[in-house]
Amino acid sequence: MTHGSRFARLLFAALIGAAATVGSAQAKDRRPNLLVIVADDLGYSDLGAFGGEIRTPNLDKLALNGIRLAGFHTAPTCSPTRSMLLSGTDNHRAGLGTMAEMIRPNQQGKSGYEGYLRSDVATLAERLGARGYRTLLSGKWHLGLTPEQDPHARGFERSFALLQGGHNHFGTDADPEKGGRATYTEQGKRLTQLPADFYSSDTFATRLIEFLGEEPASGKPARPFFGYLAFTAPHWPLQAPAEDIARYKGRYDEGFDVLRERRLARQRELGILGPDVAAHTPRNRDGSWDSLTADQQRLAARNMEIYAAMVDRLDQNVGRVIETLRASGELDNTVVVFLADNGAEALDVETTGAQMLAAPLKGADNGFANRGTASSYLTYGAGWAQAATAPSWLTKGYQSEGGTRAVAFISGAGIVARKGAETQYLSVADIAPTLLDLAGADAKATRVAGRKVVPITGRSWAAWLKNANARVYGADDGVGSELFGSRAYRRGDWKLTDIGDGIWRLFDIARDPGETRDLSLAHPDHKAELAAAWDRYAQDVGVILPDAIPYRP
Repeated sequence: MTHGSRFARLLFAALIGAAATVGSAQAKDRRPNLLVIVADDLGYSDLGAFGGEIRTPNLDKLALNGIRLAGFHTAPTCSPTRSMLLSGTDNHRAGLGTMAEMIRPNQQGKSGYEGYLRSDVATLAERLGARGYRTLLSGKWHLGLTPEQDPHARGFERSFALLQGGHNHFGTDADPEKGGRATYTEQGKRLTQLPADFYSSDTFATRLIEFLGEEPASGKPARPFFGYLAFTAPHWPLQAPAEDIARYKGRYDEGFDVLRERRLARQRELGILGPDVAAHTPRNRDGSWDSLTADQQRLAARNMEIYAAMVDRLDQNVGRVIETLRASGELDNTVVVFLADNGAEALDVETTGAQMLAAPLKGADNGFANRGTASSYLTYGAGWAQAATAPSWLTKGYQSEGGTRAVAFISGAGIVARKGAETQYLSVADIAPTLLDLAGADAKATRVAGRKVVPITGRSWAAWLKNANARVYGADDGVGSELFGSRAYRRGDWKLTDIGDGIWRLFDIARDPGETRDLSLAHPDHKAELAAAWDRYAQDVGVILPDAIPYRP
């Protein structure tokens, strides 16, 4: 063999090897993509697939092609739920024993009441990022305001975030030089200007789509992604594009009592509510729809039209994200988890919310013709909220089923559709271990990115997703909870509930999901046993009951 021919063969072999290396690097990692979509204050029955009349075809299709979770539970408000979602553990351990805005003097400075996601808690993004996932966030954060608490510092390599819990949906409160109070960051850097056409649901979806479309660096493998799309709709203030509001003109003129009965009937038709289940009687400070004046009814119906438009627009944007995944060929390899962060919001700007919302209400134009615009500031109140939480008791802010049983489903890659809806108890803290299992990551790891972290306490659904007869929580497994002094303890079908008035009530949730029959007198031993179990839970996670109730719609 001549030197020249030998050199040629070596060069050829090197080129073939390099080509193989590049091909290997560009090969797609076939672990599933993971997409978590959160709606803010969405009611249990707002989606068509859960009994609602609002136009939500994109979410309905995903839900009906997957598994609807009629027994899914969250914390009673947003940031505690988000801490559990991303950490897989109790909100008191994660640093959100209460909302940052609601910390009482006796809780100030106490462990578990930091008001931000603690550093000894690993986020789902940090855990998945360590396993090679792209980690993307667009939308509401509400888990800390400082640079070291920003989502970019907590594992999201690409992030477009609203740091607070709420904002003007048209973005008019972003500029600090004009008195703006909403803080937006991108990759951890504060933004002082938003797109001229900013609308929260549109922009959050657009930014996630842009993140999804970014190509891997040259020679790098195409990694699976974990996307977190956290809408702020339909959280107040009720604001929506005029064309979407117009679609619902006159739809709610018959009022919230009629809407509630129609949604209950539709839930029974869909098979997600048993025919003999009793619905809890609504608690409306203003009485029934018929007790309102004609002008009050006109304004209330308009508020609900705007709310429905916000949900409609959210669904449109979910459709845009799903179509992007379909066009890129990634949809079939993507698991989608959708949830609301708590029960429907009953706060009313004229009564229960007047003091809390005094500052933004001062400059708002809530005239009928201006409702729903960027300069209005509205909520929709207890009547509509309890139409959305029915058959459950009460709304956001309470540990009752109405405050914590939230609309949710899982769909997509490897998820086989099931008829009706699954009613067994599930927790928002279960999502992290479930997704980690699906990604082939270790959900039991207590060291992440070189630091020791608290263990995940939620339960993985992986086995149950394959076998509908499997149980995530057994009859003897207990789960405690607390927020704003409202407490609960769930074990099997039994639930002990205190809505913040200091009175324990006992319910058989399997037979009475509406919490209509207090069984305390009939089963005093059960009541005492669960009350003692709650005391042990509270000591374990460090519950500090507030010295006064900071929030009650």
